[in-house]
Amino acid sequence: MNRSRRDPRPPVYLTSEEIEECCMLPPDSSDDDSADDSDVDPDYDPDLAHTNRLERFMQSKYNNDEEMNSEEDNLAEIRNETSSQAEEEEPSTSTQAPRKTNKDKPPPPLWTNVDAAESVREPVIWKDTLPESTVRASPIEYFKEFFDNSILDRIVDQSNLFAIQKNPNKPLNLNRNELEQYIGICFAMSIFGLPRARMYWASLTRVPKVADVMGRNRWIEIKNNLHLNDNTNYNPNDPERDRLYKIRPMVDHLKEKFKMISKEQHLCVDEQIVPYKGNSKLRQYNPKKPKKWGYKIFALCDTKGLVYNFEIYCGKIQPVPGFPDLGASSNIVLKMANTIPREKDYLLFFDNWFSSLPLFFELSKLGIGGLSTIRTGRFPGLNFPKDKEMKAQGRGSFEEKKHEKDDIEVRAIKWFDNRGVTLVSTFESALPLTEVKRYDRKSSKEIFVPCPKAVVTYNKFKGGVDLLDGLIAYYRIKIKSKKWYLKFLFHFMDLTLVNSWLVYRRSCKEQKLTKKDIMDLLDFKSSVAESLLKQRKNTEKKRGRPSADQIDMQYNLKKKRGPAKPIPEPTTRRDETSHWPQITEDRQRCKNPQCKGITVVKCIKCSVHLCLTKARNCFTAFHT
Repeated sequence: MNRSRRDPRPPVYLTSEEIEECCMLPPDSSDDDSADDSDVDPDYDPDLAHTNRLERFMQSKYNNDEEMNSEEDNLAEIRNETSSQAEEEEPSTSTQAPRKTNKDKPPPPLWTNVDAAESVREPVIWKDTLPESTVRASPIEYFKEFFDNSILDRIVDQSNLFAIQKNPNKPLNLNRNELEQYIGICFAMSIFGLPRARMYWASLTRVPKVADVMGRNRWIEIKNNLHLNDNTNYNPNDPERDRLYKIRPMVDHLKEKFKMISKEQHLCVDEQIVPYKGNSKLRQYNPKKPKKWGYKIFALCDTKGLVYNFEIYCGKIQPVPGFPDLGASSNIVLKMANTIPREKDYLLFFDNWFSSLPLFFELSKLGIGGLSTIRTGRFPGLNFPKDKEMKAQGRGSFEEKKHEKDDIEVRAIKWFDNRGVTLVSTFESALPLTEVKRYDRKSSKEIFVPCPKAVVTYNKFKGGVDLLDGLIAYYRIKIKSKKWYLKFLFHFMDLTLVNSWLVYRRSCKEQKLTKKDIMDLLDFKSSVAESLLKQRKNTEKKRGRPSADQIDMQYNLKKKRGPAKPIPEPTTRRDETSHWPQITEDRQRCKNPQCKGITVVKCIKCSVHLCLTKARNCFTAFHT
């Protein structure tokens, strides 16, 4: 089958007048009296014998257009020459930036091969230390270091305000102790793991640890009114609004607390996903993650998963003040690195989504070493052999190159395992080599493959954020809610508890405690939940309407019969603080109006004698 070749010339479009002109028959100009009777046409062209009049007309029009275009190009060249001469004679006053061309682009960086004798680098010596921990506090005290009374009071005030704004006839009347009990119930629910919140109060699946502390309706009422900011100060139509306004106090509070934690030398930056499938503009979708739908948070962690800084992704990443704009991904690393002490030789690890060549130079200027996998398209001039070529050299082959600028040397290493892996570092090198175990399909057995040192270091210190995700996922709060900010609030509660446990483990290891003496995450969370539920709280179950104080009624009747020693006010008796029994030398009558016994036990705070025996417990009845 013959296929006509495509005409490289541009198409020619005819007007209606030109079509009529080319299709009209020419006037008859033949003359019978002509002296030339020959049959030979002097203008005959055999190449045009098989073309019609329309094709010849289009050919002539195309030639005319080419002539006109050539004339326009000549005129344009003359104008450019005159304009360039004018610019040389007089400086330009225009504020418009000149258009960049390929000639204006800087040449790509020069990467040179590294010899084996020059490959080994000196180890980095850390110039900072961790403070010594001498006091071993209880788990609730570690948790209260981050989730202190200031943020609890903020939640209490804003939740009560939101309930009044919603319905002035139904105040919430939430206090700090009740909020702590609510948080303790959330932690207990994450441990027991029932699929629905109402099942903890249901008759068939009732959990006394939860149901005996707070009623179901009260728990739901607190959940529906939880707030951290005043909604009247928020304008949803403002284009410059803060998308995190509803949780901004919690975010700022935790950031300041986490920044105060002493950092280890090896740190990493990565992203984590908070699972959420509800309706929110902050929700992201990443098909490569185990949890594909959710909020994206960038975190700075150490190798144990301890968080020092974090940033919630809201759709726009601004450059860091005082630093050049390196692009959205590299700006995140600079923002996280702002909290790292400078010139202390901290080492930062991140993956290929964050890496770029200017980022390594900026980190080196701050005294921070960097190591990451890379995307070669972001590193101009860096050319390694293709995977096919390195596969021919054998599994475990590698190549190392370097680039120097401003006394900063950057090394690039490509190592071939099952496929090529490229890394860039300002402190690591390929040598000395180590060996790693790999499974060989051809021989059906494990073999040892040579591996560069930079790859081993990266694999050892990179997974801090992934470890943090795993620790949170063990006992995550899975309370369902359509309010997007509640998902963030529950996540920050889990994050704070995991951070508290990691700080607790660090202090225990510094005191050289054995593994048996260190609580695991489940025991630590159970202890914190127990303290939040019962510490400084009255867990007595009250039903019906509040009745009058029987002790005060009996005391008033006793005063009518004769003189009686005064007793403290009801608010003082029932404040559940510092009421301790003490054995005295003198014996006095019990001051509980319903008792006529004589005792030597005295309350230190109330300064009254009360019975505390196996038969009578007036001490507890007097204070409740």
